Amino acid sequence: MTEIKNQYDYRKETYYKLLYILIGLMICFVSFVTDIVVGPANLTFHDVWLALIQSSDISKNAYVIIWSLRLPMAIMALLVGAALGIAGAGMQTILDNPLSSPYTLGISAGAGFGASLMVVVGVSALEFLGVFMVPFGAFIFAALTSFAIYSINKIKNFSSETMILAGIGMMFLFQALQSLMQYMASPEALQNIVFWTMGSLSKANWINITIILVVLIIMLPLMMKEAWHLTALKLGDEKAAGLGVNVEKLRIKVFAFISIITAVAVSFVGTIGFIGIVGPHIARMLVGEDQRFFLPLSALCGMTILSISSIVSKMLVTGAIFPIGIVTAIIGVPFFFSLVLSKKRRF
Repeated sequence: MTEIKNQYDYRKETYYKLLYILIGLMICFVSFVTDIVVGPANLTFHDVWLALIQSSDISKNAYVIIWSLRLPMAIMALLVGAALGIAGAGMQTILDNPLSSPYTLGISAGAGFGASLMVVVGVSALEFLGVFMVPFGAFIFAALTSFAIYSINKIKNFSSETMILAGIGMMFLFQALQSLMQYMASPEALQNIVFWTMGSLSKANWINITIILVVLIIMLPLMMKEAWHLTALKLGDEKAAGLGVNVEKLRIKVFAFISIITAVAVSFVGTIGFIGIVGPHIARMLVGEDQRFFLPLSALCGMTILSISSIVSKMLVTGAIFPIGIVTAIIGVPFFFSLVLSKKRRF
């Protein structure tokens, strides 16, 4: 009788977790549609619909606004939100620390310095990259930051505290170097650096979207493949090893996955903070640590938060688009402090 009750409770719990994911999909879809409709051009939902179905009744200006600006930005918000959400979830799991994210570990700061370096200095050998030179620099330095953090922690056998401290150190280092780039920059270059480091979806285009989408299509299944091992890891290293999990190999593998995802995402949109903290934490409150549900819901929460932030960024200043990185910081900082000050959390 007890076994039957346990099976019933498990199925009921699984049902609710799937329900949360379904609700997350619905909220995300509503936010996505709203993000396309809202904007300085004051287009109606009917105009957006006619543009999306490529009707001949829509004006040329409205068609260009939807297909060249709003739709790419809305899709980019979803993809980057998913990338940062799942990257934060993966980092928090392998480090067992709810403050872990690409932003707090300095990976975003590394990307910011790489982009600034390309804007100010540039490299003649990379001129063939054209408009992709700045994203390329951001990607390289984000990847190098991840490798440096891993190398430091390899000495300490992946101590969670060591990795957090190494990430904070990297963040301060690259912020200082980025300030140096700003000091050396011309007025025009300085404007580009500041705009990029604030975080923006305005550079979104179908090529960038395709690149991020391909990376997510490859990396997300690889992350989900490790869902059981990651769930076991939450029981502790010794218990996970007792269940047959190669703990060190798992951490290396997952850290490599999330480093690639993060580097690609931030290389196109700039520094967008706190999505990797807030998204996974909301998912954890809803479905717990079962990675089969935690990882996809973290991605959904990241998508929704960044999509809503995109909407807010277009409503704060009439006729203009506010930098989305500022919006996510305004949302994320209070949440960050609530985590730090919570007595129930262990760091």
